[in-house]
Amino acid sequence: MFKANNTTGNNKKMADINAPDRLNRIVEGTVIQGEINADSNLRIDGTVKGEISTKGRLVVGVNGRIEGNIICQNADIEGEIIGTIKVEDLLSLKATAKLNGEMTTKKLHIEPGADFTGSCTMSNSLKKTSSNLDKTNVTVEKILEEHN
Repeated sequence: MFKANNTTGNNKKMADINAPDRLNRIVEGTVIQGEINADSNLRIDGTVKGEISTKGRLVVGVNGRIEGNIICQNADIEGEIIGTIKVEDLLSLKATAKLNGEMTTKKLHIEPGADFTGSCTMSNSLKKTSSNLDKTNVTVEKILEEHN
């Protein structure tokens, strides 16, 4: 039922976080309220109300819904997100995706039909832009002051 850790010594690497046997899955009909932290890939086909952080890929299936803030390495969104998503590498919004909020990513792919309402920041480093995400009433003058 559960797979054993395949590391037998200090010289062996831990299993790759993107390995198929390291997928966490929240199935349709499941509702989770709270914080999720994962070292590997995560697939959401149910509903999550809270924070999600994963060092791997986040996949939100067609029936998946997330209400909260997300931090991940890569993301494929087919379902609905209401909140802020920060993606270290590639964010892919599929044709059925609905995103309402802020997104920050290095690379962005949006298929025709995807619904996005909010703001988008593209940067090579999330650390540079994360301080700007929490600000409201941002003016051009304030932005210029920060970069000088």
